[in-house]
Amino acid sequence: MPSFVISVLQALPPFAAVLLLVVTVHELGHFLMAKALGVSVDQFSIGFGRAILKWHDKSGVEWRLGWIPLGGFVKFTGDADAASTVPDADETERLRLQVAAHDGPAAASRLYHCKPVWARALVVVAGPAANFLLATAIFAGLLMALGESVLPPRISQVVPQSPAARAGFLPGDLIDRLDGRATDSFDEVQRYVRIRAGDPIQFGVNRGGQSLELTATPDRRSIRDEITGRNLSVGVLGFSPAAQAADFRHVRYGPVQAVAKGVTRTRDVVNTTVFYIGRIFRGRESGDQIGGLMGTAQMSGKLAKAAAAAAPTLWGAVLNVGLNLLSLAAVISVGIGFMNLLPVPILDGGHLMFYAYEALARRPLDARVQAVGYRVGLALIVGLMLFATWNDVRQLSLFRMLGAMFG
Repeated sequence: MPSFVISVLQALPPFAAVLLLVVTVHELGHFLMAKALGVSVDQFSIGFGRAILKWHDKSGVEWRLGWIPLGGFVKFTGDADAASTVPDADETERLRLQVAAHDGPAAASRLYHCKPVWARALVVVAGPAANFLLATAIFAGLLMALGESVLPPRISQVVPQSPAARAGFLPGDLIDRLDGRATDSFDEVQRYVRIRAGDPIQFGVNRGGQSLELTATPDRRSIRDEITGRNLSVGVLGFSPAAQAADFRHVRYGPVQAVAKGVTRTRDVVNTTVFYIGRIFRGRESGDQIGGLMGTAQMSGKLAKAAAAAAPTLWGAVLNVGLNLLSLAAVISVGIGFMNLLPVPILDGGHLMFYAYEALARRPLDARVQAVGYRVGLALIVGLMLFATWNDVRQLSLFRMLGAMFG
């Protein structure tokens, strides 16, 4: 069997586990908020297409697992489709009268589209909010249970003629601020620098007890990620830390500190995502670093394999794999929560955009306009997915793998 086929098969189980967790929590956010607000729900589905498993609970909700595991949906009573397309005022009234005549006024009052606009907005927001809560809970849980090893941002070496050397950095300097923001971790400094190629960064530096301000502009360089094997275009300054075992300090957190740190990490992932997207729109990044499902699956598989290889025992391997995949799930959960809040019809943010119009105009947007919006939104999402998949194909050298398979 070709090696890339084996690699794909190895990547599928961890990727499916991560995706299942993130999607299920997102849809549960919608579902639980809807139930709390008295909305009648017909279906809760993880995956699309024909159901491979389904059952009904006591309240009549059909729980189903679709054979295409690329998302999910909550279908409310009266919905025309799984996307909960917003009907216009006349359609809503016809639906309300029809349900009231058949099942009574109480049943009509439980229809999603007959709920006040604020209630519908809460149901929509609850999905992304659940993703952010999941990420925070994972970050906090890992920090509380395991703590973290922190490498202080003290410089050990400076590459001659590098941006760091030109800015005046010296061995022994301790970086304590990034553009005015406090830092105590070299990993944080590295993450900050990597997405700011070509942008001046102001560093607060402690040099022998003296506070200095140094400004350096990272050069752009292509590096190869050791875990995924992908080529990354990142910013570099040309300094490195002291990285002996004695240089690391292990930090343990109590519940309150861990939750606060979890919130901070979730916020940092959002801020980094927003910043990077802004650089793409300003022409500062090419966008070829955007990955899709294929790249995420590959990352899941490589992380799982590396984590298993680092453990001396089977139990240790299982534990390492689980912890690494949980960390990946936290980051992906933030990404899915953020993406769903974008004001694109068909996403949660698009629904919120339509509800904002309804709240201001005192009536839903015309159904024909919404239909056009959903088609445009679908085209945008499909286009982004194709673009991301093309990036994955190039990074994974799929054409060469196919050649090796059939050549």
